[in-house]
Amino acid sequence: MPRSRAAGLLPRVRSWPELPADEKPRLLGTLTYKAGMTHVIMVDDRKTVPNAGKPLFQAVTVLAAPPLHVLGVRLYGYRDGYHYVLGDALNYADGRVFGGKPKNYRPLEAALKDLESMLDGASRVSAVVYGVPRDAGLPQKRPFVMEIPVGGGDIRRRFEYAAGLVGGSVQVDALFRPGSYVDVISVSKGKGFQGPVKRFGIKRKQHKSRKSVREPGTLGPWHPAAVMRSVPMAGQTGFHQRVEYNKRILAIGDESERPVTPPGGFPHFGVVRGKYLLVAGSVPGPAKRPVVIRHPLRPPSLRLEAPTILYVDSAASNAGGVVA
Repeated sequence: MPRSRAAGLLPRVRSWPELPADEKPRLLGTLTYKAGMTHVIMVDDRKTVPNAGKPLFQAVTVLAAPPLHVLGVRLYGYRDGYHYVLGDALNYADGRVFGGKPKNYRPLEAALKDLESMLDGASRVSAVVYGVPRDAGLPQKRPFVMEIPVGGGDIRRRFEYAAGLVGGSVQVDALFRPGSYVDVISVSKGKGFQGPVKRFGIKRKQHKSRKSVREPGTLGPWHPAAVMRSVPMAGQTGFHQRVEYNKRILAIGDESERPVTPPGGFPHFGVVRGKYLLVAGSVPGPAKRPVVIRHPLRPPSLRLEAPTILYVDSAASNAGGVVA
């Protein structure tokens, strides 16, 4: 609640986790695209369940993960409980995002030096990145631009890491590993204007109880003399931003080395290009929807290694046997 339409196809990430200072700096997330679902047969590596060590049927979501292009660096300060922008350095030579250079344009090298002089008052380093849908085989031309913070190490190491990525790209296997947990953030399927039975799952009223059948029995008490927001009413259904916590990455592969696309391609998506993720369970949204993958905000205490996958439900991917 409130069940209103999302602002756009690209979800807005409101919170990012903090990585330990002893870890190497890296981006805290990446952008993927939902291809579809399939299933795998894996060895159950949970030691406390009766099925431990035995084959386990697991439904998985296939996420196409093309390279993430780094456009620039942005520094933030912290004051009175809020982060504020100290400055940024953007690569205006990238024509896929910028149509031209602004009037106050500064060369990238000079802008990075200015940012380096502000590191003493900085509290966060973010990378301005964008994903190209056509890298995943989608028809959209306009790239998705977003900010992803850098975690691990101190502020200077984070800045040096982000500055070194400007003008390049980052692969998904450099940020995540099989067996780890992630949060998935995306916009769910849109279903338009629907009534309270479909929107909230209330029961249809009995025969002859009221003149209406698919309406709530009451709009609330006499006092307060207003309809409260808790009353199930008709309205927008679907196309809401949703976050699902602690989804496990079962495998990270490349379509050219270990194909995962079924014969004929995924419905409404087609053939996966390049790298992909196999995430246990479902992911909100239809095919082609952008999905932001984030390091877990509240990770589970369970630490699991990369699972052993015996079979993937794809005719082309089973020639080599184990995939992870």
